[in-house]
Amino acid sequence: MLPDFFDIHSHLNDTQFEGDIVGVVERMRKGNVWTIVVGTDRRSSQIAAQISCFYGNIFSAIGVHPTDNTNEYFNEDYFSDLLACESVVAVGECGLDTFRAKEWNDKERTRQRELFERQLEFAVAIDKPLMIHCRNAHEEMLDILSAKNKVYGDKLRGNIHFFAGDVSTAKRYFELGFTVSFTGVITFARDYDEVVRYAPLDMILSETDSPYVAPVPYRGKRNEPSYVAEVVRTIAEIRGVDFEIVRRAMVDNALRVFNIKV
Repeated sequence: MLPDFFDIHSHLNDTQFEGDIVGVVERMRKGNVWTIVVGTDRRSSQIAAQISCFYGNIFSAIGVHPTDNTNEYFNEDYFSDLLACESVVAVGECGLDTFRAKEWNDKERTRQRELFERQLEFAVAIDKPLMIHCRNAHEEMLDILSAKNKVYGDKLRGNIHFFAGDVSTAKRYFELGFTVSFTGVITFARDYDEVVRYAPLDMILSETDSPYVAPVPYRGKRNEPSYVAEVVRTIAEIRGVDFEIVRRAMVDNALRVFNIKV
């Protein structure tokens, strides 16, 4: 059975869900919501994979975040072992982040770029899409993806999570075949309305990034995948499109991008 909503990026492996994950999953079940639990290092990726192996409506992404732990590196053997869980559908979250870097210099730029490119090569090798984190670094990210696209073509694919760029930036990602996803931020800030309206409906996805950035009317509370319905509702309102059309598109897009068979 198809889900009614798909939250393509959550962190149910976060400590904020300890002791409550059963309740969270039960609320997802009642709302027929599916999600992808995303790792940011080896430990959280392992937990993400374990959660996705246990619950039927949950999938996982495994990878190393650019700035969460600057001592973390990408151990291909370790992450290859996690692929034993068939519900692992993406590599990430990985990418570039100049905003959260303690210092942005040549050494840090090289570290982040090499870390990301190792995961990019891994994703292409195992035929999985990338779950990309990119903050204040879209030009460098687009340079990398454009160059690698010339080598790998359609084998290089994925999603730019928590997209916070403008229309021209989104357009360049779309031209490379990458989708973008929106969080609950669009329910209380108008900064991204133009991008939401402009983007082809088949190139956008819905996410929560829970437990962070809860949407209206849950502002100030811990976010969870069930709240993705408010993100979908807001996308429909901004675009002036029937809610049911957008709801179905968000599900169809998620299944296509992450190659999830139902």
